Amino acid sequence: MYFIVSKSLGWLLVPSNLLLLGGVAGFALTFSRFANAGRRLMHSVFILVILCGVSPIGKWLLTPLESRFPAWRATPEEPTGVIVLGGDINLDVAAARGVVSPANPHRIVMAATLLHRYPQLRALYSGGNPSFWKSNAREADFAVELLGQLGIPRSRIEVERSSRNTAENARFSRELISPNPTERWLLVTSAFHMPRAVGIFCKAGFMVEPVPSGWQTDGRLTLEVQDPVAGLATMDIAVHEWLALLIARLTGKTDSIFPTGCLASRREAYNHAS
Repeated sequence: MYFIVSKSLGWLLVPSNLLLLGGVAGFALTFSRFANAGRRLMHSVFILVILCGVSPIGKWLLTPLESRFPAWRATPEEPTGVIVLGGDINLDVAAARGVVSPANPHRIVMAATLLHRYPQLRALYSGGNPSFWKSNAREADFAVELLGQLGIPRSRIEVERSSRNTAENARFSRELISPNPTERWLLVTSAFHMPRAVGIFCKAGFMVEPVPSGWQTDGRLTLEVQDPVAGLATMDIAVHEWLALLIARLTGKTDSIFPTGCLASRREAYNHAS
């Protein structure tokens, strides 16, 4: 149920989809006795499209998410392992073309960098198929192939192929790994997604150290005109993620609407979740 609700609301409530629905509704009303209301609705949608696309509001909303955790710095002490969350690969494109060529493979590149740096590092790629429609394609399978092209042997990578969202990433990863409280596990995902991912993993009893990647903002809150298409896309990402944080908190998947990290006591957290 959580998967269906989160996916449905995630699609419905992003600005571009809401504006599209508003425009269609306004156009339909022009053929009824509410024609004036329909025209006003279309005018409002047009103004909002310009505002969301050209203004830096989307960037302002995304910046706090991407700034929640700093860039990870390498340490002399080798971590136990790294969990890489799916999201880089478009399954439909990869399956149709038979080629793994993600447009923004920042999570996979970060994982490969860590695995090259730490020869004994364990790795788990967590990613199934997030689509509503049934398919045999699994992101983890394509990710293993791409990591192999980056020089990471298959024997070093464990896979979790069933998860459809972040909550399932955390639950299934913990079941597969059964981490020890003394172990040090890294978590790789997009910078804007990291607050929610860390909060959900902590709540699931899996203590992780955030390794954000793929920043889309420079961290500054400035007044500048955006490219309309890019600005609207940024707005969609930011609003979707803030709504997902709210839903995760309301459904008990996190302990905070804007998580800061895992509990100080690793052992207490594991005992609580067990």
